Amino acid sequence: MIADTFGRIHDYLRISLTDNCNFRCFYCMPEEEYDFTPASRLMQTDEIIKLAEIFVANGVKKIRLTGGEPLVRKDAAHIISALGKLPVELVITTNGTRIAEMLPVLKEAGIKTINISLDTLQPEKFFMITRRDVFHQVRSNIELLLQHKIRVKINMVVMKGLNDNEINDFISWTKHNPIQVRFIEFMPFNGNRWTSNQMFSLAEILALVEKDFTVLPIKGEQNDTAKHFMIPGHEGSFAIISTMTHPFCSTCNRMRLTADGKLKNCLFSDTETDLLTALRKNEEVLPLIQSAIWSKKKALGGQLASDFEKIDATTIQNRSMITIGG
Repeated sequence: MIADTFGRIHDYLRISLTDNCNFRCFYCMPEEEYDFTPASRLMQTDEIIKLAEIFVANGVKKIRLTGGEPLVRKDAAHIISALGKLPVELVITTNGTRIAEMLPVLKEAGIKTINISLDTLQPEKFFMITRRDVFHQVRSNIELLLQHKIRVKINMVVMKGLNDNEINDFISWTKHNPIQVRFIEFMPFNGNRWTSNQMFSLAEILALVEKDFTVLPIKGEQNDTAKHFMIPGHEGSFAIISTMTHPFCSTCNRMRLTADGKLKNCLFSDTETDLLTALRKNEEVLPLIQSAIWSKKKALGGQLASDFEKIDATTIQNRSMITIGG
């Protein structure tokens, strides 16, 4: 098992396959002309598989593939197929654009749950956020997943004045569709110009939903990042990831491996451990993993204030979200 000094067992690994993406969402990758990491500095297919095997041999039970957009990587199908053979729950977070062409590979790998990032149900606003005119393609691919009985979770980053007025539209979507909408509090990362007045909190989200719907809480799982809710008569449900106002650090079991092979022990950590260089030198990787997790801070990477209104995003030492991996 991989544990930290607070007794938290880390059995969930998020692997970023690439920092490349076919979207340009401002809160993730602000600049249109973004310098992607050269291929030689990225983990290669065999390196991803080898590192994953080390983690699984030491207690990891779940692997999530992220990016960037993981499915734009040319060898994504090979990676997914190989990881699907490991004794873990394999899931993926994607923007949904390449689902149709990748669906046979995803099903063959045993992926039963897919998270789709979708911040608006309005085509015009979708284009404004992503700078890409593919809204209807994404919606069609979501329907395709549902037709194939693959569980769909919708990740919606809520930003005050941008899409908070669509929260109940997303809730209405769950009435006749077995999806889970996950409202995510807007978080600060390098380059996304985060300010506290853009943040729409868990309390505000619930208050808005309760104006139009009867909301009942659902008990979550042990290491859940989200607080879960249901609405009587709805096929689907919703959840809120309240990293900024009600963080879930005390039960965190997550590790993040960036596309260039750096291990982050927290989304907000200011340090990283280079596993890829060690692997390429045929050095022992497990001690590096254990040391990195052992040094994990108690909460929020030791960087963020517990009161989100007191956070100065310009002082945070971290990467942009796209280079960390979702």
